[in-house]
Amino acid sequence: MIRRSQVRARQLDAMGVRKLSLFGVGRARAQEWGSAYVLIAPAIAALAIFLVIPILASFALVFAHYDLLTPPRWAGLENLQQLLGDRRLRTVYWNSLQIVVGATFLNQVLGLLLAMGVNRAMPAFLRYLLRTALFFPVLTTTASLALVWRFILSQDRGVLNYILQQLGLAPLPWLTDPHLALVSVILYDVWKSCGYLMVLYLAGLQGIPDELYEAAKVDGANRLQLVRHITLPLITPTAFFATVISIIGAFQIFDNAFVLTGGGPGDATRTIAMYIYEVAFKRYDMGYASAVALTLFGVLVLLTLLQFRLSRHWVHYD
Repeated sequence: MIRRSQVRARQLDAMGVRKLSLFGVGRARAQEWGSAYVLIAPAIAALAIFLVIPILASFALVFAHYDLLTPPRWAGLENLQQLLGDRRLRTVYWNSLQIVVGATFLNQVLGLLLAMGVNRAMPAFLRYLLRTALFFPVLTTTASLALVWRFILSQDRGVLNYILQQLGLAPLPWLTDPHLALVSVILYDVWKSCGYLMVLYLAGLQGIPDELYEAAKVDGANRLQLVRHITLPLITPTAFFATVISIIGAFQIFDNAFVLTGGGPGDATRTIAMYIYEVAFKRYDMGYASAVALTLFGVLVLLTLLQFRLSRHWVHYD
């Protein structure tokens, strides 16, 4: 009996020590988690105040009439019904779609070509100079660059029309003709954004093992075959990411079209983002502006999901 009691006492003591140690570990871990939450609390608060709450409020305003001056009034489905009869909404969506297609295609092609160009063997100073010059428009504010482009494309005093006149050609109304104005907005966006895509593609190119190119050269592959069978397939994950962000960014174009053309002539260059701004802060119809923004959100979600679905057939991760 004495031995059993002694063994039992030792077991209880061991269990007690273990419980104390587990309690100590749990307490230390709780203190670490508490410290972590205290450190990230400002970021979470800023995210909630400036992102989560406005998004939830915009969804709520879809079913209300609100002019920023009086309290919101329940509107039911009136704002959603108004979408169906809004002809300007179809126009601005068509403009945005043209910008998305043109800017996305040109950005992908030029970004990849520029990345392949600066990835070639050259002196380090020249490589650094080219990369900096091509990426510099990304670092500069869009509004200031748009003002420069507005001066370049001016019909009477523009630099581009001056060059055309020196070549014996007639000056073109780059910013006043409906078709040329939209082309000007697209070209400006390409010039502003292709440097960023160049950096993305450059990172993708540098991630391709050199052994693949060397083995293909040993087998007699020429430069075109190297690009077709090695570079392009292995760069598809980068191309997929670049395409997704390019489409999302092109649908949200606002400041360059706003400064270059103001949405004109007429509604020729008015984008969906400009239309949301005008409805919200010029007509003070926050409910309908939220409804239009909801359609843009739905379009972007559907296009992104479609791209992820289609990526299974052309993106190679191996």
